[in-house]
Amino acid sequence: LCCQCGVPIPPNPANMCVGCLRAQVDITEGIPKQGTVHFCKQCERYLQPPGTWIQCALESRELLALCLKKIKASLSKVRLIDAGFIWTEPHSKRLKLKLTVQKEVINGAVLQQVFVVEYTVQSQMCEDCHRIEAKDFWKAVVQVRQKTLHKKTFYYLEQLILKHRLHQNTLRIKEIHDGLDFYYSSKQHAQKMVDFLQCTVPSRSKSSQRLISHDIHSNVYNYKSTFSVEIVPICKDNVVCLSPKLAQSLGNMSQICVCIRVTSTIHLIDPRTLQIAEIDGSTYWRHPFHSLFHPKQLEEFIIMDINRVHEKKKGAGAGARSNKHTLAEAWVRKTSELDTDHQYFCCTHLGHILNPGDLVLGFDLANCNLNDEFANKMNPQHIPDVVLIKKSYDRSKRQRRRNWKLKELERDREATDTDDERQYQDFLEDLEEDETIRKNVNIYRNADIPVESDTDDDGAPRISLAEMLEDLHISQDATGGEGAEMLT
Repeated sequence: LCCQCGVPIPPNPANMCVGCLRAQVDITEGIPKQGTVHFCKQCERYLQPPGTWIQCALESRELLALCLKKIKASLSKVRLIDAGFIWTEPHSKRLKLKLTVQKEVINGAVLQQVFVVEYTVQSQMCEDCHRIEAKDFWKAVVQVRQKTLHKKTFYYLEQLILKHRLHQNTLRIKEIHDGLDFYYSSKQHAQKMVDFLQCTVPSRSKSSQRLISHDIHSNVYNYKSTFSVEIVPICKDNVVCLSPKLAQSLGNMSQICVCIRVTSTIHLIDPRTLQIAEIDGSTYWRHPFHSLFHPKQLEEFIIMDINRVHEKKKGAGAGARSNKHTLAEAWVRKTSELDTDHQYFCCTHLGHILNPGDLVLGFDLANCNLNDEFANKMNPQHIPDVVLIKKSYDRSKRQRRRNWKLKELERDREATDTDDERQYQDFLEDLEEDETIRKNVNIYRNADIPVESDTDDDGAPRISLAEMLEDLHISQDATGGEGAEMLT
């Protein structure tokens, strides 16, 4: 019989029934039944004391561990058997935990008890979001500049940053005339960005720092750091004139070359011999050269006759040749001079895609004034009359059938003009034409534009569906409610 109430019970060390035992002993005494957790609305993270903010979904293991840590000291005197969440409304700002604990009580009897701990979710802005909202609170800035009229290299760099997620630690991205400014809360993140830029585009950098404050008692210095990164002022499809010394060191190339792409190095091709060379950033700054023309000076030519050259004798000390291009000799005429008989003869590296009657964009060197220190010293016989750059297609038709898109960095923009839109379209066309650049860029399928048949194809290069990624859309109801579709 129970020694308190006389009810018959199975024998136990305390000689008491469960009801009397619980009335005598409360094993949850000292464990708090209420608490608070801090939640940042902006980034949706919870505060894990003393200063760590972690991402937790509702009723997840991570959130359960965070709540249990708050009462960990009180649970040291009992044995935790089970813990779980009791469902609450997502907007109620309450989290309820159902805990099952055991403890040895009178004469070695083990008592088990279930109780509920309720947490109130309080809003508190984390330091990262506070800095973003303040907009002026930054410790380091990376100023990326390129002194050129065309932004092709910047558009390519933007896609690389998005692919490798280097923009996640930025407080703010500001667009200015010659480039972008990336603001960071720590110098380490800015240094990481500078290292990434130097690995992906030919550039040079320098840094400086300014003392903001100094605590003489604890010897703490507060600096603001500035990193300046200058990208080489050469873009794809530029015609450049190399110095004689640099041209000789690259395998006796012609001084007049065409830039076929800019990645971590500048890729040049000699349109007379198909000889190719790569120039990294350090070589460029030792032997700088500039573009002879800007893209607005491109003129349209029509191919009158073209002959492919299959055998070309290599010169002394010549370097590697391109296997993706075909050397050809062409007679061309300006589309603005079709009423005259004036034709130009040139060698071109585009023999694999050009046929008589095709339209092609190029630069006219015969009727222009070259303001370049190396070009002015060259023998006029070594300067070609025309340099062909790329085949011309109908731009409006290419835009209509372009069933893919790119993502962009969120940044503070200045007013964009029509020239920026034209340059962006040039970059999209370069992606379609150059598979090498395309490998480094995430291309997403645009579901709004249907896939057309190739029956009316005019031969313009296009990106296949196999190279495109499906874009991810998050629905508005992301609370996980009943019947809510998380991904569409």
